[in-house]
Amino acid sequence: MEPSPDASKALARAHEHALSWLAGLPDRPVPPASSVADVIEALGPELPEGPTDLVEVVDLLAEAAGPGLTAMPSGRFFGFVIGGTHPAALAADWLTSAWDQNAGLRTVTPSATAADDIAESWVLDLLGLPREAAVGFVTGGTMANFTCLAAARDAVLTRAGWDVGTRGLLGSPGVRVLAGEERHDSVDLVLRYLGLGAPELVPADDQGRIDPAALRARLEEDDRPTVVSLQAGNVHSGAFDPFEEAIAAAHDHGAWVHVDGAFGLFAGATPTHRHLVRGYEAADSWATDAHKTLNVPYDCGLAIVRDPAALRAAMSMHGAYLIRDEAGDPFEKVPELSRRARAFTVWAVLRSLGRTGVAELVDRMVGHARAFADGIAEIEGATVLNDVVFTQVCAAFGDDTRTRDVVRRMWEDGTAWTTGSVWRDRAVLRISVSNWSTTDADVRRTLEALRNAAS
Repeated sequence: MEPSPDASKALARAHEHALSWLAGLPDRPVPPASSVADVIEALGPELPEGPTDLVEVVDLLAEAAGPGLTAMPSGRFFGFVIGGTHPAALAADWLTSAWDQNAGLRTVTPSATAADDIAESWVLDLLGLPREAAVGFVTGGTMANFTCLAAARDAVLTRAGWDVGTRGLLGSPGVRVLAGEERHDSVDLVLRYLGLGAPELVPADDQGRIDPAALRARLEEDDRPTVVSLQAGNVHSGAFDPFEEAIAAAHDHGAWVHVDGAFGLFAGATPTHRHLVRGYEAADSWATDAHKTLNVPYDCGLAIVRDPAALRAAMSMHGAYLIRDEAGDPFEKVPELSRRARAFTVWAVLRSLGRTGVAELVDRMVGHARAFADGIAEIEGATVLNDVVFTQVCAAFGDDTRTRDVVRRMWEDGTAWTTGSVWRDRAVLRISVSNWSTTDADVRRTLEALRNAAS
């Protein structure tokens, strides 16, 4: 069935507005110009009594929302590690919305499942992870951690003779989770979701890397079922845990090892920076966010588990109405039964870039981060506080008051978005490079704005 003339006009208008938004990004100030209240007023808070013309709806949305949009896809957004959207992935995402596939069942959505299967194989190949591993396409890094740690929880309890799927956690031997002091807060969040409580923290060095000797000592204190959560890419320093030593210590004590690599896991896709993740392939699960370093649209996290049976045991369900396939179904690897066909965008960006293109993408981001570090070091009173090994830069501009003032001035200037944070009890300005479209000129413009803000 073809769209009605009105629907076709509305889709065409949406396309025009989308292209106009993208074309304006190079010159647009990065922060939004309107508040939430402004946009509510522009959109109209009252529900209409009757229908509104489709084109009018699209125009109203674009015109009212436009001033309240942050230029996150801009090459000058460095506030969080969120990436942009590669053109191939954006085009695939438009098609994904039009195709409107509920990508849970292999037999029902063969095209979506084929994209799942290919993207799964390509991701494992690129990252040098076990080819037998299973990949679940989830909403983001948080749910990737949730999915992997759910599989870990169930697996270590099963080894201890406890079936958490039927018996729950009450009365179980319990699961202790060890993590570095500078793990990402999403690890704590998903442990709450999973009923496991806060992790036991292991000391970390001045870059946030877990101390493997301290980890081994903590492992020897207790013989309960154990999960060790390691990190590929500290959110402040970009540092990577020492995987070879930490994983060996964990496996010597029968622990499951999970790697939270929301943005850093893709260091494994480039020969230049693969040394940062040396040994991570020996872990039991890995989580990453494809909308970060790989630059696909929201939302697309990747939950990777070495043992597909463990992942399916934790995630799968049964229903007489489901059309099951003996080869396995995508919904068995994720928390949702209904989900968007997320793999189309991953397939598209990998097909577009190829192996060398992904490596070049990651290397370019790291190069921009190092250029930022070099430029900041030349600003009077500024200090780069971390070893810039990947895509993160943390800087201070004197005392905490002055650093926060620089952060505020950067916001007011609008040239670029850089975020304030606190790292190791010190106020910092944090720069995260994760957008495919960031250019040398974007870096120079941002450094010029920083010089002005610091003066």
